[in-house]
Amino acid sequence: MKAVAKGKNLQISLKDSILISRKIKGMKLDKARKFLENLVNKKVSIEGKYYTKTANTFLEILKQAEANAKNKNLNTERLFVEIAKADKGEKRLKSGRWGLREGKSTNLEIVVIER
Repeated sequence: MKAVAKGKNLQISLKDSILISRKIKGMKLDKARKFLENLVNKKVSIEGKYYTKTANTFLEILKQAEANAKNKNLNTERLFVEIAKADKGEKRLKSGRWGLREGKSTNLEIVVIER
């Protein structure tokens, strides 16, 4: 059985999201959560950077995936991150000092599976 959690049009960097999704893919759910919490608390770094905003967003979506798994009566101790995917989101117009410009966004998807 699978549990899915998605986030659409999130205001985080696509590059950072891809990097973090590659790191947590295949991890146990508890280990992935601890890794992201350590990134936020600046105890662990990826190539010298912490990516706190992106890691916070990933934590929220990971918690949603865990809640969805509990709802489907899956054993939360045996959950693994099967898919962690980041894609381009919609472009929005932002107004600034120099007129209008396009703001970028990211779509996230995390799929958790019981093994």
